[in-house]
Amino acid sequence: MNTTAAPQTPIIVDIEASGFGPGSYPVEIGVALSDGGAHCYLIQPYEDWKYWESDAEKLHCLSRETLIRFGMDAGYVARQLNKFLKGHTAYSDAWSDDSSFLTLLFERAGIVPQFHVDDVLKITSEAQAEIWDATRKKVILELGLKRHRASAEARIIQTTWLRTRADMQAASL
Repeated sequence: MNTTAAPQTPIIVDIEASGFGPGSYPVEIGVALSDGGAHCYLIQPYEDWKYWESDAEKLHCLSRETLIRFGMDAGYVARQLNKFLKGHTAYSDAWSDDSSFLTLLFERAGIVPQFHVDDVLKITSEAQAEIWDATRKKVILELGLKRHRASAEARIIQTTWLRTRADMQAASL
């Protein structure tokens, strides 16, 4: 934990997927930027992206039909991510899964990512980690975000990180 210098407000990325195992692909990407902005993209699946788990759908409440109808082209999503994240590091609380999904998205789109994704634990102190779960529960209640969607999850992670850091700084005074 905490092997990287922590930014003032980290950029957070969260990805919802078609399932929980091999064959899964990204269906929604949410980003909480350090300036308070946020972006969310539904991804239209490629024709050969067929794997679908009903348990994943129950979690994120996105049907495959919704993605086909309202999802954006993977190339567009990759270009938008590069536009907003170029030269930055975005952090994820599910780094191994999310980085794999981003790699899949960018490879299929034929675009090189211009940003880096890393584990939020690298900028989280042990003291922050100890109060993370309790703080996250409070943040969810305060923000009133009821749906498990990528942009909401990114905002929850970012706010939890900021709150735990502030609490640790206040405790050290």
